[in-house]
Amino acid sequence: MVLKPDLNEQAYFRLSPDGAFVGNDPARGPWSPDHCHAGPIAGLIVRAAETEVGPEKMLTRLTVDLLRPLPLTGLRVAAETTRHTKTLATTRVTVHDLDDTLCATATTMHLVLRELGPVPNVTMSAPNLEGAVTGPFPIGETRHDLPGFANHSDILYPKGGNQSAGPKTIWMRTPSLLEGETQSPIQALCPLADCGNGISWNAPTTEMGFMNTDLTVQIHREPVSEWLASQSVSHWQPSGIGMSQSVLFDTEGPVGTALQTLVLFPPS
Repeated sequence: MVLKPDLNEQAYFRLSPDGAFVGNDPARGPWSPDHCHAGPIAGLIVRAAETEVGPEKMLTRLTVDLLRPLPLTGLRVAAETTRHTKTLATTRVTVHDLDDTLCATATTMHLVLRELGPVPNVTMSAPNLEGAVTGPFPIGETRHDLPGFANHSDILYPKGGNQSAGPKTIWMRTPSLLEGETQSPIQALCPLADCGNGISWNAPTTEMGFMNTDLTVQIHREPVSEWLASQSVSHWQPSGIGMSQSVLFDTEGPVGTALQTLVLFPPS
């Protein structure tokens, strides 16, 4: 299945004539007016890995190391296969800026898709979307005044759900990844997967910054709905190190998990 882009919404990226991905306003992150949110970057990485491996295998693990800020002005993404068997494939993906500086690296795992028929499984319901209420993007403040990721994300909260500090659940609907292209379900999941720290903050950004240095997503089923949900919690330590944990859902139930390592920094 593929998820259709919203033709009325600007995509995260456009492709330049020389093949670079140029960020549009929706890709702008909360910490700098000139750099991307890592969620759409993860989508570009998944796109490169899925293209490299092919449709016979599903991406089941993505691990991204964010080495430096990723400029909106242009990025180049390249994937190479590191292992390919009948059962699985792995890739290594690199993201460089236009000066050829390495900004992020990633690895992926892909498993072959089979038709096994019914199998024993644990039943878990998705958070309640029916009756969910509109609410603000979980991070209420940014460190610039330009439109960005938060302004282009539709947000719903389960009725009666937490909208302040601490663990919380949100539903999110986001733009398409690339202008003129239909994104895959896992590409569409990436922006939400990278929001665990922003969903479950323990104090507002006016009191503490909480930037992630990495992202690991494990997926056991491709999502099938436009609206996707995350149940997230963050753990912050006096050492300045933190972690966020998220369970990711579509309207039918859980599809995977996401983990982030966090750097905590007081406002300057």
